[in-house]
Amino acid sequence: MVERTQAQRHVYLRTVRFADIDSQGHVNNVRFLDYLEDARFGMFHIDPHNAGDEPFKGLVVTRHEIDYRRPLGFRAEPVRVESWVTEVRPVRFTLHYEILDDEGVYVTARSVIAAYDVEREAPRRLNESELAYLKRFAEPA
Repeated sequence: MVERTQAQRHVYLRTVRFADIDSQGHVNNVRFLDYLEDARFGMFHIDPHNAGDEPFKGLVVTRHEIDYRRPLGFRAEPVRVESWVTEVRPVRFTLHYEILDDEGVYVTARSVIAAYDVEREAPRRLNESELAYLKRFAEPA
């Protein structure tokens, strides 16, 4: 049984590649961070661009936490990386994830992400359009 929250989730389909598999026949623990990165790139860059909106610029991950629930082996069907926002502050937000399929959850994870001004090399405040976008995926208070 897969847990669900009230938040709208961003869903990214990720193919399990042969290169992801380790000598024990399952996705290597470090490769799961690639899955999370691909999902974040889709959520904050590809999807806004495809919708005609401005993609996020200058986001940096300041913290990752990951819990491995069960092994994921090589397979033809993609897994889902579902992401949602659990906290928004003026400069940072927290993103939760599940890597799963209809059979269950393989990984749960959390990232703290800060808005960053690349030119100034300093943190910046999230702008109004970014805050509105994040709110679409935020858990109800």
